[in-house]
Amino acid sequence: MIDVASLQKYSLFGGLLPEEIERILPLMERATFAAGETAIREGEPNDRIHFILEGRAAVSRRGTRLVELGEGEIFGEMELLDVMPSAATVTALGELSVATISNRAIHDIFHQEGRAFALIMMNLARDLSRRLRRMDC
Repeated sequence: MIDVASLQKYSLFGGLLPEEIERILPLMERATFAAGETAIREGEPNDRIHFILEGRAAVSRRGTRLVELGEGEIFGEMELLDVMPSAATVTALGELSVATISNRAIHDIFHQEGRAFALIMMNLARDLSRRLRRMDC
């Protein structure tokens, strides 16, 4: 079950009021992946952000593992901004449970929840900036 409390731990929802998150919940879906199953494949289309609820995933590019992600982290967010094929492959390291929100749902949030949309986009920009800074070291 996806609930407000579980989503509040994600930086993407920072600053959103519980009632704003509550209105976004119906736009989200849940997915599970078995160990070794690919959630996103490099070079293929991806139209959603994935929020890891349980489990761990490996992110790789051109066959090289870059990082492992766990509960409270997200993947697939780059394609939300640039609408390009996936930049990396994400593979479940064990049972992986995620909540997802599609590009279409983000578009709906833009039209229905302007304040929430603005905060989500600012948080997304901050998250990507932090990742770039860590890579630059």
